[in-house]
Amino acid sequence: MAFGPASRLGVSLFDETPPVEWVSGRSDEEAESIIRAVYRQVLGNAYVMDSERQAVPESQFKRGEFSVREFVRAVAKSDLYRSRFFEGVPRYRAIELNFRHLLGRPPLDLEEMRSHSTILDTKGFDAEIDSYLDSDEYQTTFGENLVPYIRGYKTEACQSMVQFTHTFQLVRGAASSSLKGDLAGKTPKLNSLVILSTPTPVVSPASGGATFRAPAFTAPTRLGEGASSDGKVYRIEVTGYRASVVNRVSKFRRSNQVFLVPYEKLSQEYQRIHQQGGVIASITPI
Repeated sequence: MAFGPASRLGVSLFDETPPVEWVSGRSDEEAESIIRAVYRQVLGNAYVMDSERQAVPESQFKRGEFSVREFVRAVAKSDLYRSRFFEGVPRYRAIELNFRHLLGRPPLDLEEMRSHSTILDTKGFDAEIDSYLDSDEYQTTFGENLVPYIRGYKTEACQSMVQFTHTFQLVRGAASSSLKGDLAGKTPKLNSLVILSTPTPVVSPASGGATFRAPAFTAPTRLGEGASSDGKVYRIEVTGYRASVVNRVSKFRRSNQVFLVPYEKLSQEYQRIHQQGGVIASITPI
């Protein structure tokens, strides 16, 4: 049964599915499970018909000619992926989906998206796919034989508060695919949010946020004591059920704690909570 922030925020599908790694010499049945996991991640949980499967790369993987990374590359460069997530899809939507499918996280900032746009302009689609799979980040995180997975919803996988909150805009909840059934469809979900470079509300599916629509560009304002110079204050709910502090008990020992934080102190509070073993369950404007 799902419990804690994962179930409340609609990421239990990712939280309860352990990373899948291929070990040479395993059975054909286990090879098939790896192939299915790659399709599920790289194609954004979309249904793949038998006629759409990549028969030649699958065979090369089973014969040991391809590592998991090279099989991921073959699927990401296939006509199937290109037709679904590149052709007829706005450029920045395509780029944010590449981040989701190949690195398991949202883009860090506008400059990161621009750099990939430049690759598309100067070198083309295949080079854009290679830029993710040949990156130091991919090698460090997944290596040759680990299937990529969604990781940006965990605080330890993010570099900033903005990246953490943007994950929920990109991944949504439940088991929907990257495009089908998504209210945004082919419309970019993060473009304007990345340009603004500001955290966004993390809305629980239980409160009607399962679809994770992009919120208004500015948070509701608050005046008086405790409000920042811009009038923006955020409510951070923290749990300690999965302490990340080694050899030290999490300071967040109750089921949850709530902090009201001015906008300019969000990053500082984010780091403090993570260092003390807390797990951020939700971030919402008040």
